[in-house]
Amino acid sequence: MLVELRIRNVAVIDSVTLPLATGLNVLTGETGAGKSLIIGALGMLLGERAAADRVRSGSEKATVEGVFDIRARPALRASLDERGLDVDEELVVLKREVGTNGRSRAWINGSAVTAAVLAEIGSSLVSVHGQHDSRQLVDTDHQRDVLDAYVRAGEARQRVAEAHAKVMALRVRERELEMRRVDAAKRADYLRFVVREIEEGNPVVGEDEALDADIRRLSHAEELQGLAAQASAAIAGDERAALSRLAVVRRALGSLTRIDPTMARVQTGFDAAVYALDELATELEQYAEGVEADPQRLRLLERRRELLLGLMRKYGPSLSEVIAEGDRARAELALVDGGSLDVAAIAEARAAAEGTLVEAAAELTRLRLSGARQFAQAVSALLPELGMLDGRVDVVLQPLEHISAAGGESVQFVAALNAGADLRPLSRIASGGELSRVMLALSTVLAQLQAVPTLVFDEVDAGVGGAVAWQVGALMRRVASHHQVLAISHLAQIAARAHHHIVVHKSAVGTVTTADTAVVTDDTRVVEIARMLGGDADREVSRAHARELLVRGAEEVEASTAAESAAGTTTTRRANQRRGKPV
Repeated sequence: MLVELRIRNVAVIDSVTLPLATGLNVLTGETGAGKSLIIGALGMLLGERAAADRVRSGSEKATVEGVFDIRARPALRASLDERGLDVDEELVVLKREVGTNGRSRAWINGSAVTAAVLAEIGSSLVSVHGQHDSRQLVDTDHQRDVLDAYVRAGEARQRVAEAHAKVMALRVRERELEMRRVDAAKRADYLRFVVREIEEGNPVVGEDEALDADIRRLSHAEELQGLAAQASAAIAGDERAALSRLAVVRRALGSLTRIDPTMARVQTGFDAAVYALDELATELEQYAEGVEADPQRLRLLERRRELLLGLMRKYGPSLSEVIAEGDRARAELALVDGGSLDVAAIAEARAAAEGTLVEAAAELTRLRLSGARQFAQAVSALLPELGMLDGRVDVVLQPLEHISAAGGESVQFVAALNAGADLRPLSRIASGGELSRVMLALSTVLAQLQAVPTLVFDEVDAGVGGAVAWQVGALMRRVASHHQVLAISHLAQIAARAHHHIVVHKSAVGTVTTADTAVVTDDTRVVEIARMLGGDADREVSRAHARELLVRGAEEVEASTAAESAAGTTTTRRANQRRGKPV
């Protein structure tokens, strides 16, 4: 259970420590005193979105801590231990902070965790029921979720959702493949033409560049031959050529080297240059001899280039694109020829998945049918205690034409809350106060199944008053016999039933407004109850009324406890008689 809630620098709250007890804890205070801020801070601790605007003005960060007694929760201790978190035998501390920059951090027993882990652990410790739950109650999807929670259909519903997702994915794949196959069949003649034309052209990547070079040489064959011959003659032609005229230089260098051996290096360089010129002249002569005009080959190459250019104009800016287009066309043709086999295989897988979905949905339907009547009876049994003496609730399961991710039927709660009324959907028959009471009855029934030790009721008594409010308080008190309950209320009839009463109030410190809390007992509790009753809390008549309410609450609690004890004793006696034991 929640032992203590510590809140610092949240909105107008400077620093508040909220001590809680077993049984029914009630949080009261004037409108705007800060009750909703405390519930908001608790929500932040349980993993809800933590926004920077929650930080108190002038502070750097807002912090919320919750201390929980987990002595009766061995499974939770094991879960924390599996996550590598330090575990105390008795207590676990959850902590969340958010800075003015919006950055949020979380810890469990001092070890940093993600907000998701904090939310997961928090949801196993506290369950919050608020006014918005009453509004959600008219939504059939929410009603389905409530029924599924009651019949513990979480795993069955997950199997349906997974099977449905698989079926939908296979159906999409099947449609896509069939559409592609049909489209390819329509284009088959064109695709065959593309494949044939590209295969006949047989292009090779880079072939167009090589063709351009060959065509350029053949187109200028005579010019190239003349230029090469001219250059060769200039180097090694007659006596006027370069090599002949360099003979003078060779003789001079020979003489220099004989006189000054250091000139041998120059002689070597000159010889290398002459050799290079001689090689160049030879290459030019051979090139000139190798270049010859070939009009027939030129025409063949030009026709080949024109064919490749035609393919590139049709199928891509480059030969690599042309080749890729041919590959794509062949793949599409393969889809025409063998696509029906692929479609059939996917259709077979889809049919199998649909069978699995039908089986999973049938199991979910069985769970819902088996628990719907029991659930309706349990909720209906509580309505008289909430001032609806002739009220009854039923659950209608309507089969769907197609199985959805949530199952094979819709779920709708119908009710008749007054004598002689027909069963109708909640959205059509319930006022705000009636919805609040129906929601409280639902929450009470679910609480009996939940392993969550702490239940929070955030002003679920909206629209309720008078004798009905007294009955609502009695029901909360009963729930508090097997759960810790924290109720935020504006009704004195509920506050008078509390085991532990906390008051929220605002005060001003200088020019700064802050919210604070105080546990009230004895006379201070009488004053608060008197205020809630709408009278002047300083007048004795108001206080006498408050005392009377508190005494009545205590007397009814004692009577209820005695009745429960007597019922338990009678049950034990009957059980012993059935076993043949002496009474």
